[in-house]
Amino acid sequence: MEIGYQRIGNHRRSTESFWLPFNLNKPFAKYSLLFFIFLLILVSCLWTTVLDSTYVNKALQSRGEFPLNCSSGNNTRTCPVNYYPSDYKIINGKPSSASPKCPHYFHWIHEDLKPWRTTGITEEMVERAKRTANFRLVILNGRAYVETYEKGFQTRDVFTLWGILQLLRRYPGKIPDLDMMFDCVDWPVVRSSDFAGENAIAPPPLFRYCGDSQTLDIVFPDWSFWGWAEINIKPWQDLLKDLDKGNRMQRWEDREPYAYWKGNPEVAEKRMELIKCNVSENQEWNARIYEQDWKKEIKQGFKHSDLGNQCHHRYKIYIEGSAWSVSEKYILACDSVSLLVTPHYYDFFSRSLMPLVHYWPINENDKCASIKFAVDWGNKNMKKAQKMGKTASSFIQEDMRMEYVYDYMFHLLNEYAKLLKYKPGVPQNANELCSEIMACPAEGIEKKLMMESMVNGPIDETQCKMPLPFDQLSLDSLLKRKESSIEEVLSLEKQYWQEQKEKT
Repeated sequence: MEIGYQRIGNHRRSTESFWLPFNLNKPFAKYSLLFFIFLLILVSCLWTTVLDSTYVNKALQSRGEFPLNCSSGNNTRTCPVNYYPSDYKIINGKPSSASPKCPHYFHWIHEDLKPWRTTGITEEMVERAKRTANFRLVILNGRAYVETYEKGFQTRDVFTLWGILQLLRRYPGKIPDLDMMFDCVDWPVVRSSDFAGENAIAPPPLFRYCGDSQTLDIVFPDWSFWGWAEINIKPWQDLLKDLDKGNRMQRWEDREPYAYWKGNPEVAEKRMELIKCNVSENQEWNARIYEQDWKKEIKQGFKHSDLGNQCHHRYKIYIEGSAWSVSEKYILACDSVSLLVTPHYYDFFSRSLMPLVHYWPINENDKCASIKFAVDWGNKNMKKAQKMGKTASSFIQEDMRMEYVYDYMFHLLNEYAKLLKYKPGVPQNANELCSEIMACPAEGIEKKLMMESMVNGPIDETQCKMPLPFDQLSLDSLLKRKESSIEEVLSLEKQYWQEQKEKT
C-alpha cells in the first residue's frame, strides 16, 4: 500500500485531497478538474453578487428607497413578492396641522365627484363606463391590476399607468382599494344631459384628461407629466427647470413685442383660422405663427422643439386642438402674457385660472383683431402685462410642482374610493402591474423617461391639506368674476376698434 493513498477497487485517490474528481489519472480527468474549479468560482461570484445586491437593496430600503428589481431571468415579467411595504409610517414628516394647503384647483375634485355624492358608486356604474374606456385599473392592498380593452394613442396609456404606479411608490399603503375606468381619448363623452331628470340613472364614473361644461367625465393629470416619448418631452420635474432657465435668458421688456404660436394647425379648424392672423405684406395682426412639422422634427432630433427655448416673445397664444391641449401648461410657464383663445375644455388645474390675472382672453369669433388689440394693450401697459405673465409662470412653478400633481392624484383617488359601495376585486382578464413590469423590459426613450420620472421611494411627509368643497355662494362668485373679467376685455376691445375706425 502506497503512503498517502488508499485503494478503492482498482484505483487510488489521495487521502489528503478526497474532494478531487474520481479517475484523476485518466486523460479527461484533468479537464474535469479545471471545469469543476471554474464552476466553483462562478457559483462563488454569483452568490457574492446576490449577497451584494441583497445588501444594496436592504441598504436602500433602510433609507426609504425601493430600487427596481430587474432580474436577469425573465426581465421581470412578474412583480416582486414584497413589492412595497403594506403601510409606510411617516417618521419625520410634518404634522397634518403644519401641512401646506393644497392649491385652489384642488377644490374641483369635489365638483368632479359631485354626481355620485348621494348615490355612491356601484360596480354596475363602473361597468357602464367600459364602453369607451382604454383600460380598467384596480388597486388592492397597494398593488395594481390592469385590464386593457384598447391600446391608447401613442404612449398615453403607458405613461398614465406609469404615473399611477409612481404614486403607489410615493405613498405606499396610503392609496385605498379602488376600481376605475380610464379613457385616454381627448373628448369627454359622459354627457350630463343623458343623466338629467327625475327618473335619470346615475352616470358612469369615467376618468380622462379633460372635461367641459356639458359633460361629467372625471379629470385626471395627463400622461405628459411623466414624459411624452413621441415628441421627446421630458418629465415635468425636469422640464420645469428648463422652462425656468429659459425664462431667465431674456427680460420680458427685451422680448419680441408680438404674440407667438407654434404647433400643428391641421388638427382643428380653429387652428387653421389662426394661421390667417400671421403677419403678411398687407396686414399686421401682431402675431407670429409657425407651423410645426413633426416629421421633420423627428428626423432632426427635435432640435427646434425645445420648450425651454421658446420664451422669446412677450405674448404666447394658447388655442385648443380637437379638444384641450397639453401645451397649455408650457405656454403659461414663460413669463409671457398668455393669450387664451376662448377655451371650451378644461384640465385638472385650468378651472382656477383667472382672466386678467393669469391670462388675457381672446375672442374666438374674431381671433386676429382680438390678438392685435391684446398686444397693443400690453405694449402700452407694460407693467400690468408683465405682472400678468409673471403671475401665470409663478402659478406653474409653485402651484404646479410635481409634488402637487401627485397630491392631486392622491386626494382624487381617495375621495373617489370613499364613494365605492362594493369591495373591488381583480377582474378575470386583468394582470398585475408594477414598475418592474413596465420599466425593466422597456427600451429607448420610453425606458429613459421612466427612469427619469421614477419615484425612488416613499416620502417622509404628509400630503397637502385638501380644501373643503365649494359652497354654492363661493362657486357662483368665482364663475361671475370670470365672466365679468371677460366682458371687461370685450368692452375694451370694442372701444379700441371703434376708435381705430374713427381715425380712418
